This record gives sequence, C-alpha cells and structure tokens, in this order.
Amino acid sequence: MTRTQLYLDDDIHVRLTRMARQQGRTLSELVRDALVRVYGAGRVEEQLRTLKAIEGLWRDRSDLEDTDSYVRRLRRDTRRNRTRPR
Repeated sequence: MTRTQLYLDDDIHVRLTRMARQQGRTLSELVRDALVRVYGAGRVEEQLRTLKAIEGLWRDRSDLEDTDSYVRRLRRDTRRNRTRPR
C-alpha cells in the first residue's frame, strides 16, 4: 500500500470523520472504499480475462426455459400482483 496525502474541504472532512466514527472505521478506509467504487478495484485487462473465461457458461443448459417465455411469465405475474385490491 502506498501512503498519500489529500486535502479535503472542512465540511467533507467533518462528514467523513463522523461517518467513520459511527461505522467504527477509519477515515482512510472510507476514502479507499469510495475510490474503489468509483474507479474500480482491478485492472481492465484482468476484468476482460474474467469475462472471456465465463462467456457462454450457461449456453448449453437444458434445465432453463427460453428467455422470451421467462420474461412473459414474469410480466404476467407482475400484472396479476398489481390488480389485487389493497
């Protein structure tokens, strides 16, 4: 891990410090988590390799219904639930 220094607005620093205290975490952990969410954790090449490795994984499954039937069934169930009196 590399140590770095950030300059934060006073308001953001107060909010992050308060959140960290409430969650029992450090301000640094909150910042790291936010950066991972926004910029991703892994390299693009690694993510592409993973996607290629799982491509077509369920292609030959015979126990799954076709997509059109599945979607029609979901929509039918949703309409049925919507028309029920409350």
